[in-house]
Amino acid sequence: MTATPKMIFVNLPVTDLARSTAFYEAVGGTLNPKFSDDTAVCMVFSETIHAMLLTHEKWATFTDRAIPDAHKSAQVLICVSESSRDAVDATVDSAARAGGKADPNAVQDYGFMYGRSYADPDGHIWEVMWMDPAAAEQGPEAFVQSEGG
Repeated sequence: MTATPKMIFVNLPVTDLARSTAFYEAVGGTLNPKFSDDTAVCMVFSETIHAMLLTHEKWATFTDRAIPDAHKSAQVLICVSESSRDAVDATVDSAARAGGKADPNAVQDYGFMYGRSYADPDGHIWEVMWMDPAAAEQGPEAFVQSEGG
């Protein structure tokens, strides 16, 4: 029997489930109808990465903590990798076209690593990054030294 890989489910409170679903489809998510209803939508980004979009009412069934206004505060930064610098740009550009905000945080360009970010319509920030495979294998400091930096 094959072991199931560990998975991550990022749970996000959203004010408009249909708008958020369309937004996350625009940045590469696929709706999983098996785990979606009129209170929650499961968006699949890979075999192991999922975002659960929850109405505020559904969110309240998981915690009694207040939902912060993500346009004014940040509790978490979610970071996903892409296969290239161009793919990072394409994802952020798609987010902006779909109603999100491109680059709420400064662009990070270290040569071996490149990152940008977007905020969804509810203000949740996602970072999108690419790292040179050699840098990922060696570690950033060793990679920079081997490149003569």
